[in-house]
Amino acid sequence: MTASSTNSIRILDIKYGTSVDGIGLRTSLYTAGCEHHCVGCHNPQSWSEDGGEPMSVDELFDLIVEADMNVTFTGGDPMLHPEGFIALARMIKEHTDKSIWCYTGYRFEDLLQYPLRRTLVELCDVIVDGRYVEAQRDLSLHFRGSGNQRIIDVSKSLDGTITIIEFK
Repeated sequence: MTASSTNSIRILDIKYGTSVDGIGLRTSLYTAGCEHHCVGCHNPQSWSEDGGEPMSVDELFDLIVEADMNVTFTGGDPMLHPEGFIALARMIKEHTDKSIWCYTGYRFEDLLQYPLRRTLVELCDVIVDGRYVEAQRDLSLHFRGSGNQRIIDVSKSLDGTITIIEFK
């Protein structure tokens, strides 16, 4: 079931069945392009927006449906390419019951100030926000690398009161 779309996203890698990018087994899409350039980044090859290969939103959607797992947008930073990820997230929400997590170096509050980024946020279930800060690296944290990063329940946080998901 493929909806028509002319959008594409530059993809560095797709990981199927990963358990490190959110709850449960997930299909993680690693996009090209990140302007944060965090010291100690585990994925510096994702910084260039020219990396990876362009893939159509339709093709990505079909791979997600075939994999039959929840989905994570990561990178790089998906918020640099909101149009393509908005189109993909809409298809996922309209045609599946998959949850969507999105990793970004931007702060949640800042994303809401930009219409396209806000739209993408609203289509996600969880946002993991904040730049990676090497001085706050903590290997005991679930689903994030440094203590400043937050795992945010989007639907509970759009009213302005941020709801952090805690893992023990």
